[in-house]
Amino acid sequence: MVGASFDTVAEQKDFAAAEGFPYPLISDPDRAIGRAYEAERDEGEDYADYPRRITYLIDPDGMIAETYDMDGRDLEAHASEVLAAIAERS
Repeated sequence: MVGASFDTVAEQKDFAAAEGFPYPLISDPDRAIGRAYEAERDEGEDYADYPRRITYLIDPDGMIAETYDMDGRDLEAHASEVLAAIAERS
């Protein structure tokens, strides 16, 4: 599991430490990753300074196997859904 946001490395480190994240976070201040994964919001859109919350399940070959748009979704139920999708592919 890897998380990404448009924050700087220092902001990511502080956030990860404060939240106790056990997985790496990627700093994407130039939004290149956000653009590549279609997580960048349009200028003028609500929360344009933040990436969309999207989960990608990447298969062992590096291909996107599943995409989950998290807009309005229950995070706890989502985790179970992703774990079930991983188990199904294992």
